[in-house]
Amino acid sequence: MKNSNSKWLYLIVLALIWGSSFILIKKSLLGLTPYQLGALRTIITGFFLFVVGFKSVKSIKKHEWKWIVLSGFLGSFFPAFLFAIAETEIDSAVTSILNSLVPLNTVLLGFAVFKIASSKRQILGVIIGFIGTSILILKGAELNPNQNYLFAGYIIIATCMYALNVNIIKKYLQHAKPLSIATGNYVAIMIPAIAILCFSDFFSDSTFSHPDFKMSVVYIVILSFFGTALAKVLFNTLVQISTPVFASSVTYLMPLVALVWGLLDNEGFSLTQGLGSLIILVGVYLSHKRKR
Repeated sequence: MKNSNSKWLYLIVLALIWGSSFILIKKSLLGLTPYQLGALRTIITGFFLFVVGFKSVKSIKKHEWKWIVLSGFLGSFFPAFLFAIAETEIDSAVTSILNSLVPLNTVLLGFAVFKIASSKRQILGVIIGFIGTSILILKGAELNPNQNYLFAGYIIIATCMYALNVNIIKKYLQHAKPLSIATGNYVAIMIPAIAILCFSDFFSDSTFSHPDFKMSVVYIVILSFFGTALAKVLFNTLVQISTPVFASSVTYLMPLVALVWGLLDNEGFSLTQGLGSLIILVGVYLSHKRKR
């Protein structure tokens, strides 16, 4: 009963944090390139996690490290760059909507690769949520005809990586501490991130002299602490106290938060998108409604 109540609290908090991440990425790109943003986000997040969780890494068992490393690259490293690249062409709200493909991929990959069963109700809820997401995407394309939707491919790749990651945590890291998993992830991906930052012209005069540079760094620090470091620990906990499908359904709620931020930032929004959002919520409800 305790887990049943707490998992919804984790879900809502994560939706608020991650739903706000997309506008922070958009603002960070005003003064930085996608590769600089992805690398800085990884490095700063790693710093935060090392400060509070470095000792917890000792609790990771030897046989778990290969899954920790894989989880780090699939759940944090590559998506940080893929989302930044995508948002150079696609609105932050639309990006968050595309991210709603994660639960569908979690069910499909969980069954195909990890042999994790999902109920008919979960599958139905995911399909309904996907329909709502499709409505939001199609309307977004209509409202923003000048945006290059080929960049949506970067988000689709990232959602597959997220889906693999959530199943890895559930199947192979179920008994590892959430803080240990998050910190171990960044032990594995910090050095590649530093290498990319060094080769991205970040330390050039043109980067430091950009008028939006300082505020971009401020946005990345906020994004790294709340949207990545804190959220990673919360998400790992949520996966362990619930199911992969329930945990990944946070991506159904994130677009609602992101759409509000997008509206405040003069991104387009319509009643049809509101309908799509409502359908998504119905999908979440059906996915997790208990049988009597």
